[in-house]
Amino acid sequence: MAQPWQVLQSVKTADGVLELRQRGESDFLITVNGLVLMNSSLHRSEVALGELACGHLKQQEAPRVLVGGLGMGITLRAVLDNLPPKATVVVAELNPVVLEWCRGPLAAVTNQAASDPRVTVEITDVADAIRKNAMGRSRFDAIVLDLYTGPHAKTHKIEDPLYGAIAIEMTRAALKPGGIFAVWGENYDQGFDKRLRAAGFSVTCDRPGRGGLRHVVYLARVQQRSEPGRQGKR
Repeated sequence: MAQPWQVLQSVKTADGVLELRQRGESDFLITVNGLVLMNSSLHRSEVALGELACGHLKQQEAPRVLVGGLGMGITLRAVLDNLPPKATVVVAELNPVVLEWCRGPLAAVTNQAASDPRVTVEITDVADAIRKNAMGRSRFDAIVLDLYTGPHAKTHKIEDPLYGAIAIEMTRAALKPGGIFAVWGENYDQGFDKRLRAAGFSVTCDRPGRGGLRHVVYLARVQQRSEPGRQGKR
């Protein structure tokens, strides 16, 4: 008989009641209003997101990466495993309690990813972090969005703060030439794909795994405006 879930902590947020739950020694859930946001044992798409976004950066001396959304730190762990020792990773996370969880009861799940010396966690909206870097001199080699609400059919085409046309242009401006914009999504959204291409990205989409629920990883690379958008799915 399966063990019952125990609530370790419950916090009120703008999106509802956020909870960390545990069953046994190493099985965790994060929920909001009772809906499961992430599960420590089901994370193949999060791992793929980090690997696809940063695998090409292993040989660079000191790449800079922005991660939007800390969650359980699983995507962050995959990002770090694909970066060199001198890399810099900025994580934008809205809720400070999530950082406490990742440095506390969830630390063993990711081998202390949130405490890695390469990592700086900023309690901020990732849209603001992107905007700040787009308007400054700093640029990122990769921007990785692992948020519980990915791009979808109802995403506003122009003004959505993360997935709309204006936000995509801002993200492009925050990336170095050849930089990667990697995004997790629950399902494929053709409109988001088209907006990425219109902004000057070449785009591939991956559905990690071979069975069950297969989420989407969008991998968009900055290209020259004169280059045609490259299509492809793996």
